[in-house]
Amino acid sequence: MLGTIVNSLMIILGSLIGLFIKGKVNEKLSSTIMNGLALCVIYIGISGALKGNNTIVMIISIAIGGLFGEIIDIDLKLENLGKRIEKRINNKKDNVSISEGFVTSTLLFCIGAMAIVGSIESGLNHNHNTLFAKSILDGISSIIFSSTLGIGVMISSISVFLYQGSITLAAGTLSYILNDVAISNMTAVGSLLIIGLGLNVLGVTKIKVSNLLPSIIIAIILSYFPL
Repeated sequence: MLGTIVNSLMIILGSLIGLFIKGKVNEKLSSTIMNGLALCVIYIGISGALKGNNTIVMIISIAIGGLFGEIIDIDLKLENLGKRIEKRINNKKDNVSISEGFVTSTLLFCIGAMAIVGSIESGLNHNHNTLFAKSILDGISSIIFSSTLGIGVMISSISVFLYQGSITLAAGTLSYILNDVAISNMTAVGSLLIIGLGLNVLGVTKIKVSNLLPSIIIAIILSYFPL
């Protein structure tokens, strides 16, 4: 669990720094930095998506995963959770809601192969290097995001702790389920969602990325079928 703990703490630390500089950075500069970070997120997504070697699996995963996601409406549930947190904190002094920061950063920090593979390595071999590297990336990202999206980014550290911690504890079982093909498909589909997240941050689209999350599970399942 060391890697996950460090990852969560780095998000909290980065968020605190971001909140400290929040009022000291003018809106124009903050917007420019945020857009630049969104471009980096899109680049990360494209890099990961290009590692996929089965386009059919990606298409089917997105289609079926989106269907299940819309039926469950994960996006609405995450938004409602963020709003409940917002009401408890009772803090909306700026134009950005806590729920937006919470949902956006939770998706950014949890989607992707580093979170899953790193947690499995941490649980199986006590090798925390992947999660340590992710911690640095998440820490830097949280500075920028929290300076724009507020305290919701820091609250997402709880999501990261629960998500990666659960994978770490279940690492023994997951190591048998996630073979190389499954990890490749999962990375490609997850990276597509990261691209969508980056486009949302830029304001180009309003993709319900949360509702596409089941696509990652579908991609893993399809890895065991000859497609």
